[in-house]
Amino acid sequence: MSTIQPVIITADQDVLLGFYTKLFGAEEIFRVPAEGPAFYRGLRIGDTDLGLVAEAEAAAGAAPRIVLSIGVDDVDETLGRVEVLGGSVHGGPDDMPWGQRVAHIKDPDGNPVNLTQPIPAR
Repeated sequence: MSTIQPVIITADQDVLLGFYTKLFGAEEIFRVPAEGPAFYRGLRIGDTDLGLVAEAEAAAGAAPRIVLSIGVDDVDETLGRVEVLGGSVHGGPDDMPWGQRVAHIKDPDGNPVNLTQPIPAR
């Protein structure tokens, strides 16, 4: 279990579940209730947990107050799959002076996500 767990509130949990599963290999590890429509789904991406809470009135694209930063093996390859899965690309990829390759995307609900990959030392 993660000490800090980001949770996304969404009107369409199934769309976000598909996006995070197909783009980042997220696995559903927990859900409430266990059967029928889920209020909460706990996902695991690598060694981190991400929660999805269903709320019919959640407004997609509302002003973000948090950015998810998700490490991937290949920023460029991952970026190429974002739009097919319902997300949108907003910048990059760029090599940053702190040693990461970074691209900025939004998930299908409009939540900002940074894709990051370490740049090998030269």
